[in-house]
Amino acid sequence: MDETEFWEIIDATREAADGDAEEHADLLVERLTQLDPDSVVDFARHFENRFHRAYRWDVWGAADIMLGGASDDAFDFFRCWLIGQGRHVFEGALHEPDALASLIDEFDPEVDGDSEDLGYAADEAYEALTGVRLPDLALSDPPTEPEGTYFDFEDSDGMADRFPKLWSRFSGI
Repeated sequence: MDETEFWEIIDATREAADGDAEEHADLLVERLTQLDPDSVVDFARHFENRFHRAYRWDVWGAADIMLGGASDDAFDFFRCWLIGQGRHVFEGALHEPDALASLIDEFDPEVDGDSEDLGYAADEAYEALTGVRLPDLALSDPPTEPEGTYFDFEDSDGMADRFPKLWSRFSGI
């Protein structure tokens, strides 16, 4: 599976789910079970690589603003959600996290930004196809710290300066 096919599967299942994160995950599992096990492993590698690429302080800062706070787990689930939004949004957010203010039309922190189940879709599909757990993906070790320079999410002025568009849209000012 190449990168284009990976994103086509993400896009098709997201569009069919019409914004429902749980439905998106279910449709993704259903779609992946139509593939052979090796393709599911390839999909898992693509997903995991993107999950690690988004492990950055600036992306975490954007998530913190959009969600009204983002713990370690919330940031993990946000990164799954970010991948689920498709290539354009994902790459745009990695290029400039503040651009999420214009890349995302509708966003309700009560229901959006948390797609934990997307992160398990390949695991579920592989197990459904083979009866065994997804093998180790043999990727490099996941990063232990986010990429970039740490900054204080509690510093309102600093966050407003760093993310002016997101701050204006989501901070409630």
